[in-house]
Amino acid sequence: MKFEDLLLEIGGFGRFQIFILFILCLARINLPMHFLLHNFLAATPSHHCAIPHQEAFLNLTMEEILLISIPREPDGTFRSCEMFSQPQFHLLLNSSLQSENKSITQHCQHGWVYDHSQFTSTISTEWDLVCEQRGLNQATATFFFVGVTVGSVVFGYLSDRFGRKTMLLLSLVCSVVFGMLSAASVSYSMLVITRTLTGAALSGISLIVLPLGMEWVDIQHRTFSGILTSIFWSIGNMLLAIAAYLVREWHWLLVAVTGPCLLSIVCLWWVPESARWLIANGKVKQAHRDVLRCARTNGRKDFTVSPEALRRMATDKKPGGSYSYISLFRTPVLRKISLCCGAVWFGVSFSYYGMSMNLTGFGLNMYLSQFVFGIIEIPAKMIMYVLVNRVGRRQSQAWALILTGLCIGANVIIPNSFTPLRSAVAIMGKGFSEAAFTTVFLYTSELYPTVLRQNGMGYTSFVARLGGALAPLTFLLDEVWRSLPEVTYCGVAVCCGLVAFLLPETLNVCLPEGIEDIEKAQVKGPPQISAPEGMPLQSLLK
Repeated sequence: MKFEDLLLEIGGFGRFQIFILFILCLARINLPMHFLLHNFLAATPSHHCAIPHQEAFLNLTMEEILLISIPREPDGTFRSCEMFSQPQFHLLLNSSLQSENKSITQHCQHGWVYDHSQFTSTISTEWDLVCEQRGLNQATATFFFVGVTVGSVVFGYLSDRFGRKTMLLLSLVCSVVFGMLSAASVSYSMLVITRTLTGAALSGISLIVLPLGMEWVDIQHRTFSGILTSIFWSIGNMLLAIAAYLVREWHWLLVAVTGPCLLSIVCLWWVPESARWLIANGKVKQAHRDVLRCARTNGRKDFTVSPEALRRMATDKKPGGSYSYISLFRTPVLRKISLCCGAVWFGVSFSYYGMSMNLTGFGLNMYLSQFVFGIIEIPAKMIMYVLVNRVGRRQSQAWALILTGLCIGANVIIPNSFTPLRSAVAIMGKGFSEAAFTTVFLYTSELYPTVLRQNGMGYTSFVARLGGALAPLTFLLDEVWRSLPEVTYCGVAVCCGLVAFLLPETLNVCLPEGIEDIEKAQVKGPPQISAPEGMPLQSLLK
């Protein structure tokens, strides 16, 4: 007897599973609130050079002082990073006489003055991470995603070694500790270290929540459960917008987005360990108690099973061969799949975080942008749930990513004065971006054979982390050309979308079991109703 057969008897999607999924979804809400926190934590308000007091300024208004002290941009706004080396009093007579002589301007010498109308404080205003130090501001997001990358490797191994629930609890506790330490940071170095550690801790939540829920759900409801838990990511997006709108001080904003982890820690008490993991690791007595609890909760009070029957489930599994990441590139067809999948995952992650971290670039208020971007993800997930089963995985993946890039590119061409149009195109692009992310999880897991599925998904998730880490740094390219970041996001998304056409279709194709199934011609079979076995924890990183 397999565990899937046991689930049919005890109820594969009853009150027990719904209760577990609800608690686990509470933990998942925390993820986007930290993954996209950089938008508000490191926001840079309008600013200009601080002007030292002089006696000659006694009879001048603040506007006049700025006029003679700060050079203007072509659009009439004051420059953020330059000041006149000497006051230009002649501008009081004619402000249009702006000199093009670079020798009379210099970088800010006395710090900056910030507009606090929108933010009480951010890390940019706290440590002057502007102008020449702007790169350090964007680097905070990169360090965070580096932590996520490292954490995925650590928690992926530990959760297989010591259990899902134990490592999820450790991840939540570490997230609270490092999140609060981040809020108490007294220097930029301390913030970078604690945010990196927070990313590593949160990766455990991202890795473990979905598998722990899926391992209690029957085959027929796994896709639905996956979409359900994915929707809570979008809910977290919207909650971040609300929290950031209400809390404008960065220390307390970190506290606000970290606090919900405490609720998840308390609720985790009622979540059982994965029975599959317990059986596979010889902990049959605990698995027996949890299985009986599941049966009673789902109304199957007459169900009985012996511990010996559960023990036989573990011994019935055939041991597989030993494979490594190198095996992904040893044979021609598998090598092509791995290279193309890596490119697609990089493009999906790079464009997703590129759009998600550019809230002010599409004409909407940044809080409204964050909220709308969260809402649009929900119908995008629902639509892709239908399309992947109608038009196929390959077409859905390729066109979702290409359309994401085209929407980003369209906003490079559309003038800034067309705010409603720019906003509509950005929202459509965000929907396509989320659709691409939703599809790539399913598609990739069906491309790799069972014996290499864990390694394949782990490899592609690592490439995706690289895309997420590079996305915020790409904004620094606007110093070369203002639209270069958007052009880069557009080009990468379109090119990686085209690469997806090189992948084989997996709709209604039996899942490959061994490498030989990949290397020989794909033979179409009946619609595949079973979910990929052996899907790794690494595949669930976003």
